[in-house]
Amino acid sequence: MAVIGSYLKKHTEALVKDVGIEPACTVTGKSKATLGRYYSDNDEHSDRFMPIDAVAQLEQAASYPHVTAALAELRGITLNFEDRRNSTGRKGGVNADVIALAQRFAMLMAEYQESMEDGRISVNEAKRLLKETTMLQQVLVDMKLNLEEESD
Repeated sequence: MAVIGSYLKKHTEALVKDVGIEPACTVTGKSKATLGRYYSDNDEHSDRFMPIDAVAQLEQAASYPHVTAALAELRGITLNFEDRRNSTGRKGGVNADVIALAQRFAMLMAEYQESMEDGRISVNEAKRLLKETTMLQQVLVDMKLNLEEESD
């Protein structure tokens, strides 16, 4: 359970930081301290998690459903993230997706190479790798959606 709790706390932190701490307080009606406790890895807060209604409120305001995606990953489920609220989704079809995929993968590999220069991955380096991995995942989702659209 400790590994799952730590995993969920990291994604809860990503969610709060995606929205921004001040806006997250406004959206949820919770204080900075309370939100911080939800993703704190201190032993005294190990059994404290964000309520699901607060997660739903924050994910509505976030660019990506961090906690929902983490829960799905823990169950081995792949989500199909189709948030196109801002109508600025990339156009160009599969060819543009392949190019974006290659670029994102190159960025991930560059980040990995830089992280491994000293032979170990620090917490901050792991966070940067996680961010790049998430961006790569979003490109793959876009590519999947374009392939599905083209096959109709």
